[in-house]
Amino acid sequence: MHAREEVLDQLDFYWDQWRPHLDGLTDEEYFWEPVPGCWSVRPTDRGHEFDFAFPEPTPPPFTTIAWRLCHIADHVLAMRVSNHFGDGSYRIDHTHYPAGATVALKHLDHQHRQWRDGIGGMDAEAWSRPVGAAEGPFADRPYLALVLHLNRELIHHGAEVSLLRDLYRASGGAHFQR
Repeated sequence: MHAREEVLDQLDFYWDQWRPHLDGLTDEEYFWEPVPGCWSVRPTDRGHEFDFAFPEPTPPPFTTIAWRLCHIADHVLAMRVSNHFGDGSYRIDHTHYPAGATVALKHLDHQHRQWRDGIGGMDAEAWSRPVGAAEGPFADRPYLALVLHLNRELIHHGAEVSLLRDLYRASGGAHFQR
């Protein structure tokens, strides 16, 4: 078995276990800020924008479920779909982030499907080709390395979202006090 099948199996296994646990996500839970100063997705006069700063503050702010789901759907998946299987027009500073949980989950599902279809359609040889300029300083790395990195990002941030859902449920959506 080629690494391609193993990596796709890892992605599919995680997605099939994790994604159903997001069903029933409410807008209140999506935007819940358990501590002061959270980064989130916020309405502005231009649309819904994603809190971020470059360089990132140290330590970085705590992030909401909205922030984390948008990070997965957009910065992890949609940007790569655009750069590697589309027209390359995705911009990280766009203002069309989902304004609620239902739309966010549809967006996440769509981006996952696009990414999975893209990498699933690559033959074994393509997985060892360099990813190219779209990945900046990692341009010479093979597609296998990119897909492993994105799997790690999905698993890492997906676990954070799951933990936040558990905290929300256990606290009744209360804000924590010290």
